[in-house]
Amino acid sequence: MKNVSSKQLTADLNAVIDDAEALLKATAGDAGGKLAGVRDRLEESVKATRARLVDMEEAVLAQTKAAAKATDEYVHENPWPSIGIAAAAGVVLGVLIGRR
Repeated sequence: MKNVSSKQLTADLNAVIDDAEALLKATAGDAGGKLAGVRDRLEESVKATRARLVDMEEAVLAQTKAAAKATDEYVHENPWPSIGIAAAAGVVLGVLIGRR
């Protein structure tokens, strides 16, 4: 399965929601009984999905800020081990890139 980033997923969901809203606007003049019911359900679904998407984005942003704050605090409290970890990661990356 392809690894999809959260930004790409958000962009795809926004595109689907925008397309659904465009479809709703395009069919606004059609007054058929079945179509009106489907339009109403789709409109509610689009609103709920957009609200969940906004909530998800806010939650991801909050988690990212918390992780960044925790990392910042750790680095300030432990500067030398942090420098050692960064240097080791640089050496490993250098070796891996050098193998190509």
